Amino acid sequence: MLSSLKPSPADPILQIMAEFQADPRPNKIDLGVGVYKDGEGLTVIPKAVKMAEARILESQDTKSYLGLLGDVGFAGLMADLVLGDTAPSDRVGAIQTAGGSGALYILMNLAREANPDATIWASTPTWGNHHAMAEGLGVKTRSYAYFDPKTRAVDVGRMMDDLKAAGPNDIVLFHGCCHNPTGANLTLADWERLTEMALAQGFLPMVDIAYQGFGDGLDEDAAGLRHMAARVPEMLIATSCSKNFALYRDRTGCAIVVSGSAEAQVAAKANLMTLMRITYSMPPDHGAAIVRTILTDPDLRKVWEDELTAMRTRMLSLRQSLADAMRARTNSDRFDFIADHRGMFSLIGATPEQVARLRDEFAIYIVGDSRLNIAGLREERMDEIAEAFAAVGI
Repeated sequence: MLSSLKPSPADPILQIMAEFQADPRPNKIDLGVGVYKDGEGLTVIPKAVKMAEARILESQDTKSYLGLLGDVGFAGLMADLVLGDTAPSDRVGAIQTAGGSGALYILMNLAREANPDATIWASTPTWGNHHAMAEGLGVKTRSYAYFDPKTRAVDVGRMMDDLKAAGPNDIVLFHGCCHNPTGANLTLADWERLTEMALAQGFLPMVDIAYQGFGDGLDEDAAGLRHMAARVPEMLIATSCSKNFALYRDRTGCAIVVSGSAEAQVAAKANLMTLMRITYSMPPDHGAAIVRTILTDPDLRKVWEDELTAMRTRMLSLRQSLADAMRARTNSDRFDFIADHRGMFSLIGATPEQVARLRDEFAIYIVGDSRLNIAGLREERMDEIAEAFAAVGI
């Protein structure tokens, strides 16, 4: 039976990881893989995480199962972190998942159970796994316009025009902040218009917020989502602790459901538990215990928030430095958008051929669609990077 299997296409980001690791050149620069790196090029464990782990190691006295919901304290804290007080607690349910990807998978599965004829709309472009997950579950997908490659900004007019076709059988997937891969964010005014569209047309909003705190701040990054959650009757939210807590390998996420009533929330949570049971039964505990420990201790929370602020501030500084360096090399302002974008990524407008030249001639690795990981930049090498970009004609 298994002999009939054919190799699946390689994931482009995982392929970049392998190529970068195999490259013997000492001057190589990884601007592809989506992990935060400090000034030394390292993805370090935050001090707050280390301190929380030490407490858990000292106090934990069992490794027994937590149950299908995982760490319920963690899930409630994550719902508060994302939603604030914008939705009544009896209409909000949250369940711990294996990373933000696990949250998306469980929520898409829940949407399919609720409406087998549902269609999930995602932005053009979007994170590659959005379509792949939906299609793997047998859920239909559509795309809506989002990014204008000429202006390097959100094409609000085309987005709104496309979404006029979304109705009660549709789920529209939005990036909560720090859009991946473009870095171009919706404004609060955009969120307000989209909220009115959801109310008028009846589509179900789903929000993937994987980078809360990486854009403008914890509350600022959730402002649009919170406005929407306060108005719409139903909403699905996937959140991740990979980036803002740097818990990448600990796979820590949360699926949040805002239901139309307390009764509907009971049914939603029961279905989430069933889906969790048949998917991977229970999520891993360690990362959730870390986050719960941090968020329930004022001192630890301050340490974490200070570290998160430092990461965000560094990325903003790197954005400005690259924009300035490109302005100096090209004598134009066409790269100023880099400083305006938020989060870890920006699309810099390179062709596949230019991406290949960056790799082959300059040992600079970015994703084939020209997604650049801002956090991988090094201040002391900014001029060198800008020179390489200019040399290949970006």
